[in-house]
Amino acid sequence: MKQLLNCLNSLTVASVATIALAYPGIAQVNLSVYPAPSSSNESIELYVPPPENNNIDNTCTQLIGANIDKIISQAPNQWGILIESIDRQTVIYSHNADRYFIPASNTKLFTTAAALQAMNPETTIQKKSLRDWVNITNQRSNNFYADTLFRFIGGAKNVTAILAQLGINPSGFSLADGSGLSRRNTATPRSIVEILRVMYYSPNRDTFYASLPVAGISGTLRNRMRQTAATGTVYAKTGTLTGVRALSGYLENPQQGPMLFSIIVNNQRVSGQALVKAIDTIVLQMTQSRSCQAQ
Repeated sequence: MKQLLNCLNSLTVASVATIALAYPGIAQVNLSVYPAPSSSNESIELYVPPPENNNIDNTCTQLIGANIDKIISQAPNQWGILIESIDRQTVIYSHNADRYFIPASNTKLFTTAAALQAMNPETTIQKKSLRDWVNITNQRSNNFYADTLFRFIGGAKNVTAILAQLGINPSGFSLADGSGLSRRNTATPRSIVEILRVMYYSPNRDTFYASLPVAGISGTLRNRMRQTAATGTVYAKTGTLTGVRALSGYLENPQQGPMLFSIIVNNQRVSGQALVKAIDTIVLQMTQSRSCQAQ
């Protein structure tokens, strides 16, 4: 998994060649299916229904789908969600998992995962270790660090080639930058979950995991889901642009173990605050869900 910096160029050139052979249709992928901006600047508040029976602790996974469907019911085509159990290797919930969305700063997951695959975490870049670069990129969602790291790796073609070596389908995403500032970045929820799964089993898992904000505690999640079951148990990367909110990462369910999730919404007619509330409600349900058979 760990390559020295002086091997990076040969690695990526070979990988690009492999992609060209294995995925000849990559350039033909339609990357314009995400919703067009609304002509109105007026935001509509999104109604988030309360948990069933006002007791989220009693929500079992078999009912999660119905609960999430209610949350996204006003604009289901503008949501992309994939939630998987790691230990059971099963899909808990899937909605538009293979549709392209603007991922905003979830793009940084692609950049940092590729960097950790291409180089040792202790590799020095401008007097800082790669470990520090990855941590600042994800924890603080620092766009300068992300784009600098992206260019240092070699740009979009090299990042795509490196991720393809890890088994990430290059047809599932298209990168215009390393930070997610560009609205030309697109990704499917499935491609992000693939990144998360690969990094969960990577030798650099601890570095990657530690770089993610923690709900209610650190980074860009320090003020979200505080004093809830998600506090300290959700490690995830936020994403924010006008009309875009995303949250992807890992959560720990006390009964069902670790889960992977990617939630992306592209909707300019709903306020960002309402979108965040909806995303957090979904995540909270997953942190407290239990198997119906256990009830």
